[in-house]
Amino acid sequence: MVAIYKNTEQGLSMLTEPSTGCWINAINPTVDEVNWLQSLGIPQDYITYPLDVDERPRTERENGELLILLRIPYFEGHSADIPYTTIPLGIILNDRYLVTICKRETDILNEFADGRVKSLATSKRLRFVLRLLLSTAAKYLIYLREINRTVEALEDQLQLSTRNKEVLELLKYQKSLTYFTTALKSNELMLERLQRSQIFKAYPEDEDLLEDVITENQQAIEMTNISSNILSGMMDAFASIISNNLNAVMKFLAAITVVLSLPTMIASFYGMNVDLPLDHLPAAYIYPIAFSLVLAIIVLIVFNRRDWL
Repeated sequence: MVAIYKNTEQGLSMLTEPSTGCWINAINPTVDEVNWLQSLGIPQDYITYPLDVDERPRTERENGELLILLRIPYFEGHSADIPYTTIPLGIILNDRYLVTICKRETDILNEFADGRVKSLATSKRLRFVLRLLLSTAAKYLIYLREINRTVEALEDQLQLSTRNKEVLELLKYQKSLTYFTTALKSNELMLERLQRSQIFKAYPEDEDLLEDVITENQQAIEMTNISSNILSGMMDAFASIISNNLNAVMKFLAAITVVLSLPTMIASFYGMNVDLPLDHLPAAYIYPIAFSLVLAIIVLIVFNRRDWL
């Protein structure tokens, strides 16, 4: 899907044909759409690079065309093997257009397309790129907070758990944090390269905005590292807790088995076809039952005092 946007007096509007100063947003373009983008003078490699899910962040320049490739966060769903992952986003700049290419539809691009980003001007291409980079760093922070809330909810379940289900859920979010860490560090190197290139030096506002982007990205890196370290320690601790909970259950079952075996043993003796004490009395069965109950209660008291229950 390819959509064309441009600022007008009414705000951000969609166009049917590209014009100077517009933003072309391509989401998983078809072969025909790729050919159409090439007809605008965009190199084929710049179009196909962002469609490869394993591409790393970097910048390239060819014949006046600038490619900025970064990795943005993407929410797969809580039921996915990796709920939060990262995907490449390509930003292509030339003297007429700004083009974004991504394999999937994302919240970041949707916010720009829906006009939810204030003071957005497609004609100011460099500032548009900086706002996009800033939104990417902010989205990482939002997803990290959601991961932390989910982990806290799982923590409450793990305290009484005797299964591995909750630990496996934590492992899924540990993988997400690993993807975030790798992507954010790669984005940081790409941002430093952009800063050295001095393409944002023309306007002081753009230079300050680039500093904000770098700061937000570094904050996301620190937050990801902290969350990852906490989650790693939590998984080790809760693995021991699950083992202790299981041991407590086994201890309780073993104690109950011992207590129940005493009445069973006495009843077995009185079930034998031989002469036994008190068997001549009419209510002889009451005495073994009473003795069994007293003996079981005594054993329960002893186990409880020794903390075996």
